[in-house]
Amino acid sequence: MLLQKMRDKEVIFSLVCIVVIIILLMLPTGFEKQIYTNAEHVKVKILETNESGIYNSGILKLGSQVCLVEVLEGTFKGSQIEAANLLSGRLEVDKLFAKGDKALALIEKTEDGQVLDANVLDYYRLNLEWLLVFLFMGALILFSGKTGVRTIISFVVSLLCMWKVLVPGLLNGYNPMVLGLVIGVTMAVITLLLVAGFTEKAYCAILGMSIASIMTCLMAIAFGNLFRIHGGVMPWSESLLYSGYQHLDLTKIYQAAIYLSCSGALVDLSVDISAAIEEVVDKKPTISRKEILLSGLNIGRSVVGSQTTTLLLAYMGSFITIMMVYMAQGTPMVSILNGQSMASEILHTLVGCLGLVIVSPITAFICSLRYKKH
Repeated sequence: MLLQKMRDKEVIFSLVCIVVIIILLMLPTGFEKQIYTNAEHVKVKILETNESGIYNSGILKLGSQVCLVEVLEGTFKGSQIEAANLLSGRLEVDKLFAKGDKALALIEKTEDGQVLDANVLDYYRLNLEWLLVFLFMGALILFSGKTGVRTIISFVVSLLCMWKVLVPGLLNGYNPMVLGLVIGVTMAVITLLLVAGFTEKAYCAILGMSIASIMTCLMAIAFGNLFRIHGGVMPWSESLLYSGYQHLDLTKIYQAAIYLSCSGALVDLSVDISAAIEEVVDKKPTISRKEILLSGLNIGRSVVGSQTTTLLLAYMGSFITIMMVYMAQGTPMVSILNGQSMASEILHTLVGCLGLVIVSPITAFICSLRYKKH
């Protein structure tokens, strides 16, 4: 009977989350703008290319590539038009198309609906992105069954919370740390209840993760101020200011990003410890509160080591080219470590790791109280 009630709660909560997904999908962000009037983005196929307008400037290519393309969708489907591929001299955005490539193009129209201008923007990747999405969902369902379905629901809810709530809230000037903490904890609660169900291990993990989240946020603020790291170190952050959002506090957004980056690892570690302790208590119901706490701490010591290393590799992996530049230039280590770019990554990594170290004993202590009580 108790197991059936728990399953009923899980089904109801899953349905509630699906309703939330639908609401979030329909919810406007308030920033829907039509920046391309009388134009449409379409998928095209490259039929021919002309590189006569391209010239070299050192290792970079400038100018424009002219492509004859076949429009595969939209108003001009089936027609062949010429589209320009403008090169800006930036390796991260420039590309040269070849015959047979599929690309995304922007076609501008005249008032009477004729083609005014066309530009090839980038390779067409949406079909591959959807393929990865379906592979991911299929693998989850195949491996985890109903739990996999609930995992997909939590994944979609988290993604929509970030896009529909967090990002618009930050653009509207809400306190980044408060908003980030609320979103992070909310996503953790939804994820844990969907994946772990309405169980003691989920409740303990939620409470442990929430307390550790607050402490991590406080450390991010304190050490961020002590390090004097400006939020301009984040990619594209200055573009926000130039786009008319001078009111944004980039430094506070950076500090909130420190917490959000490690919030998933906090959830992971808290539920690992809680689930392991639940298994210990099930096997030995007479275990004492002290033994539960000590078991939780021992489990935490093993897991924290691997989790902190995972966090370090995740952060450093995205920072590898900057480290290569420093080494190639022969920059002294003292300059590397003291520079704002490297210091921001050190701050990002170590505050996240401190959060992981904190969540372990907190969750173990909470488990020792709740499991012994029941």
